[in-house]
Amino acid sequence: MKDFAVSDHPRVQAQLDRLGALSLPTGRLGLEVIHELLARLGDPHKHLPPVFHVAGTNGKGSTCAYLRAMLEAEGYTVHAATKPHLVRYNERIRVAGELISDDLLADLLQEVLDLGEDLSPSFFEVTTAATFLALHRIPADACVIEVGLGGRFDATNVLDHQAACGIATLGIDHESFLLVPEDGVPQKPMCRIAFEKAGIARPGVPLVTQSYAPDVTKTVIDHAMKVGARTAIRDLDWIAELGEQINYRDREGELTLPLPTLAGKHQADNAALAVAMLRHQSQVAVSPAAMAKGIRAARWPARLQLLADGPLTALVPGCKVWLDGGHNVDAGLAIARHFAGTAPFHLITGMLSSKDPAAIVAPLKGRLLSLSVVPAPGHEAHTPEEIARHADLPVRPFVDVEAALRALPGEGDVLIAGSLYLAGEVLRLNREFPD
Repeated sequence: MKDFAVSDHPRVQAQLDRLGALSLPTGRLGLEVIHELLARLGDPHKHLPPVFHVAGTNGKGSTCAYLRAMLEAEGYTVHAATKPHLVRYNERIRVAGELISDDLLADLLQEVLDLGEDLSPSFFEVTTAATFLALHRIPADACVIEVGLGGRFDATNVLDHQAACGIATLGIDHESFLLVPEDGVPQKPMCRIAFEKAGIARPGVPLVTQSYAPDVTKTVIDHAMKVGARTAIRDLDWIAELGEQINYRDREGELTLPLPTLAGKHQADNAALAVAMLRHQSQVAVSPAAMAKGIRAARWPARLQLLADGPLTALVPGCKVWLDGGHNVDAGLAIARHFAGTAPFHLITGMLSSKDPAAIVAPLKGRLLSLSVVPAPGHEAHTPEEIARHADLPVRPFVDVEAALRALPGEGDVLIAGSLYLAGEVLRLNREFPD
């Protein structure tokens, strides 16, 4: 797998061109290449501030956003590494609270690419190595690092002695990678997903999770016991009751915390996981007041984001335009819950051909005024005919999201959803660049 990135900075673009030419050699799984690459760089990942390492199918990015906001509310300087980027590659690396500068990014990518050229590293291995270099060379008090794909074989899984590891919501996604037949692993799909995510567990490090089905929870606990991690599982070791506020409790006591300002009921679950991760570790102290402030302050683009006034939203004056990059079943259900009880709306979607179009379209049956299909920029996408099989109203194809918006009638709000690549294009067109 690889990703796509462009930059208006010539030195960055030169390295992104080199990066974009990389791929993951067929059949190569494992961490040998990233270990060797980091060794040549002096093993920067072994010399980071306390790390909060987050895996999961859905919610891991938002959980990272809450962790960063809470730590910063306490006054700490925080590094963060999240993925994917939406508009600019720089979004993947936040150094001491700010997106990495173009000059530093160009230098680091060149250093890693030059040093590891003979290893044939992947896009993600180079990105991870450059990230760890940046986070090592610039001082900070803590790091928040999001797992990319899975956990066990993700390039970030070279980390050790983290402050805490977390696993957010689990679901079926990236089946062609995470469900590849293999001996000695769980055979049930959800248990296999949990096994892969739990691969980030480390001896003595708290592994903090959401609540799952009993067999899935057992998979997590079994793996944690095997490696010597300390589990802290929701509804077993900590509880978060959600209503008008978050009522959190664990063996250390109780907290009453505000609901997030981020849209979606599921965001309270993500915030609660971040709180539990902070509460179950001892390397970085964060007060309840800072937790509350961080929950209110956290921002995470393209997750039920209400777009601001801009060139794109101006095409549908008087209408709210929502944006969500979700592309799997759990994301579709979260979107449906958010819009439950609201007036019907227009859906504009573009989904990668590797994703299930029913994931987003099916949960919204009976809720849509219209359904428009656009390409997923730079990627092979489902055709309108393929998406129409899962819809209960006619599907209209358009060359791009601008054309789809222009064709809408003058009433009814709009949701653009189905792909983070589409979400990035929407943010770029509306001039809302993640900072």
